[in-house]
Amino acid sequence: MLLFGCDFSCAPTPRKPIVVATGSTGRNGDEGTLALTGLQRFTTLDAWARWLRTEPEWIGGFDFPFGLPRELVEHLRWPREWNALMTHYAGLSRADIRTTFAAFCAARPVGGKFAHRATDAPAGSSPSMKWVNPPVAFMLHAGVPPLLAAGASLPGLHAGCLPGRVALEAYPGLLARELIGRRSYKSDEMAKQTPERLAARGDLLVSLEAGTSRLGLRLVLGGAQRAELLGDARGDHIDAVLCLVQAAWSAQRASTPGPGYGLPEQIDPLEGWIATA
Repeated sequence: MLLFGCDFSCAPTPRKPIVVATGSTGRNGDEGTLALTGLQRFTTLDAWARWLRTEPEWIGGFDFPFGLPRELVEHLRWPREWNALMTHYAGLSRADIRTTFAAFCAARPVGGKFAHRATDAPAGSSPSMKWVNPPVAFMLHAGVPPLLAAGASLPGLHAGCLPGRVALEAYPGLLARELIGRRSYKSDEMAKQTPERLAARGDLLVSLEAGTSRLGLRLVLGGAQRAELLGDARGDHIDAVLCLVQAAWSAQRASTPGPGYGLPEQIDPLEGWIATA
């Protein structure tokens, strides 16, 4: 079974690819270790989607939302069943999504513009209807259809036709904040790729390798891998690794009650939940 974490882009390019970190647990019989086995980059959505369909069995943690806030869906009178909602959502253009969500926000008071999912508070995540900084609404729009096309199961939301493929919503910021607080460790802007952010990446890797998080997994890296993660000032590679750690923790809890994978026993079947939150 392949384990991986995915740092996602809804518009990947050679400069800003989708990054996938693969790994394996239990080397030398120690279930508390997680070895990074590879980093892959996909410069198009089609290439990434083909890879998902090619790998026979996998459990992946994906850094994009799998659902929309129930409050938003009910207000818009969109389908209240997840599969029907995703079909409707996939049929919209990004311009449609932006216009619709902006109108929803414009009618609401300052401080409460966005609707939130129940998982946002414990995860500290952005609302999944947000279309800028970060554009997670567009990431959902681009990311979920390939998961469904790959026959993946999304625990708590969708039973796929290929049970050997399991997709979990991950959020690297949740684990990063546990390990280094709110220190910034990345930036897409070259002027902001500072020594302070490099130091924060270093401290983040030290904590991951020591296994100091509540997830209790010790990341095993080679020297070249460590240098590559430190050198990625955009943070895409580290974010993929953080998603990998969340996926590995979840995989060890696949048989827990409810939807499994360490998710709460009861989650909103329209909104979904972020792994490890």
